[in-house]
Amino acid sequence: MKVSDILRVKGGTLYTVDAQEPLSLAVQTMAQKDIGSLVVMEHGDVVGMLTFREVIQWVVKNQGSTGTTIVRTAMDDAPLTCTPETDLDEVRRMMLERHARYMPVMSQRMLMGVVSFYDVAKAVVDSQNFENKMLKAYIKDWPSAQEANATDGAPVSK
Repeated sequence: MKVSDILRVKGGTLYTVDAQEPLSLAVQTMAQKDIGSLVVMEHGDVVGMLTFREVIQWVVKNQGSTGTTIVRTAMDDAPLTCTPETDLDEVRRMMLERHARYMPVMSQRMLMGVVSFYDVAKAVVDSQNFENKMLKAYIKDWPSAQEANATDGAPVSK
């Protein structure tokens, strides 16, 4: 499975913020949209990521206030990125190694989307569920969960 498969299911909604925008407005946007990250843009280029992790670290560092801070000051200026063709196993490995919850998807210099750890986990679970259904369908006379519980493991006669 590739990142492009996740983006196809997820849709094309992207949330971005300008690097010079006040951090307080970015936080307000994240709260209003119920999102955990914003891709930081400057002159049409991706220059960083702002996630709730960076926001919390900044607020704690500054005694509970964003003050007049701009996004550039608090953002991660070296976020992990991937391409639409990146294999999902590679994305999982990268996210786990860096404890990253969000990853911009880039094609050349163009932002294609963002995948979250949730998106990756959901894709893996959905894929495993599909595979499980296919395997059960392949095996003839597979007992349903109800039949298996009713017989407590004894063979079901039909």
